Parts: sequence; structure tokens; C-alpha cells
Amino acid sequence: MRLILLGPPGSGKGTQAQRLVQRYSIIQLSTGEMLRAAVAAQTPVGLKAKDVMASGGLVPDDVVIGIISDRIDQPDAHNGFILDGFPRTVPQAEALDELLKKKHLKLDAVIELRVNESALLERVETRVAQMRERGEEVRVDDTPEVLTKRLASYRALTEPLIHYYSERRKLLTVDGMMTIEAVTREIDRILAAISAVEAKAAKKAGAAKRTAQGAKKAAKAASKQQGKGAKKAAKKASKASGKGAKTARATAKPAAKRAKKGAKGTARKASVGSRARTAPKARKAAKKVTKKRAKA
Repeated sequence: MRLILLGPPGSGKGTQAQRLVQRYSIIQLSTGEMLRAAVAAQTPVGLKAKDVMASGGLVPDDVVIGIISDRIDQPDAHNGFILDGFPRTVPQAEALDELLKKKHLKLDAVIELRVNESALLERVETRVAQMRERGEEVRVDDTPEVLTKRLASYRALTEPLIHYYSERRKLLTVDGMMTIEAVTREIDRILAAISAVEAKAAKKAGAAKRTAQGAKKAAKAASKQQGKGAKKAAKKASKASGKGAKTARATAKPAAKRAKKGAKGTARKASVGSRARTAPKARKAAKKVTKKRAKA
């Protein structure tokens, strides 16, 4: 499960993220924590971030993306993750999409916790007042004044992400003004529906794959059978042709012998007939010659 939680400060993203981590055995990725870990580990992108952070500047998006890329390649991110604090802008969201595409991964959902800003300010004011009554120290960043500035920053930079992910059909909105338990149940319901759709799609893809494999196997078998049939037919035709030639030779030989014998007999008869016709004439001519010689 790969998720992004969107919502203004005080919307309850941190609380819900922790519950999702426990329920789905995924990890929560905080850009701040990842930056500090990368700097401590002295990775190439961590060293780049260290120089920027030391000078008090904002870490460039490409450096943050590099740190996220390294982090999600680690074994504990195999089941999925929740991104906390990133992306904050549309360019960061585009860079994240490109990164996931290269890794052949995808976001399952972007969950927006929608809240009423006026109600948030009232909550903070009430909490601060109660803390002061108890004599507790109030955090500098947990005051109505600071929250007002953070809400303005959220509207300017992060709210465009709602439109960005809505266009890509990734955005799912939950009423963040409900109780913590009610928000958790609604998020669980949404994620269960997504899992069911993905399981159905995977089953359908598996069936299609098996059908394609079956068709391929059948085509191969048919081709093989066709080849065998053609080979058998060719062999049969060759055999029949051989038999025919043998029969023709067997028939032709006696016929030729008979023809030769017949021709020989005809020639003999012709020779005898010719001698029979020629002999009387020759004797008659010889008799004439002898008679003439006698008179002389």
C-alpha cells in the first residue's frame, strides 16, 4: 500500500498515519527524518543535502527525490509506505510520479483530510488556553498566530495538489472534522475498497494471461499436428508416386518386350515375303538371258 496524506496543519495526518503503519505493516516516510538519516549515513545525496542545510537554504527537489528513491529501495519499504510532508508542490508531485514510474511502482491513493480552518483555529485556541490554565508550557509553533501562517502557506503551495491528484483519479476525501475513530474507519473502508478492486483486476489479468497461454499452447499443438499431417501426407504421396512409377515400369517392360518381338517378327515376315516375290522374277530373267546366249 503506497499512500499520501494531504491536509492542513492540525487536520490529524500524523495520528492517522501512525494507525495506518500499524494496520498495514507499512512505513511512514518523513522527508525531514529521511534528510537527517541520509546526512548521518553520508550517502551521496545526503552529503548534498548537508551542504544546503548547513547554509540554511531549502533542499532542492532533486535532492529530496534522490533521498526518497534510496529510502523506498530498502527492504522495510517492500510492503508500502506513507509519505509525510512530501510532496508539497505540484512540481514535487510530478517528480515523484516519474520516480515511481521508473521503479515500476504506483500510488494506491492520495487521501485528503478536509477540515474547517475556523474550527482548527478554535481547537488550537482552546488547547492553548487549557495548557496555560494547567501551567504547562505552550510550544512556540502551537499558537493561533503560527497556525494562521501555516494555513496560508498550505493554501498557496499544497492545495493545488488536490486538483493535481483529482485529475489523475487518485484523490479520496475524508471529513477530517469527524472523531479520530470515525476518520480511521472511513480511511479503512476506502483502502479496503481499493484492495478489492485491485484484487479483482489482478484476478482478471491472471485469467486473461492463462487464456492467452492456453491459446498459445493450442496454436502450437495445432501447428505441430498440422506439420505432422503435412509430413505424413507428403510421405504417403511420395510412397504412392513410387508405387505408381514401379507399376508403370513393370507394365512398360513387358509391353516393350512384346513390341520388340512384334517388330522383329514383322521384319522377318517382310523379308521372307520380299524374297518370295523376287525369286520368280529373277529366275525368269535368268532364263531369258540363257536363251539369248544359246541363239547366239
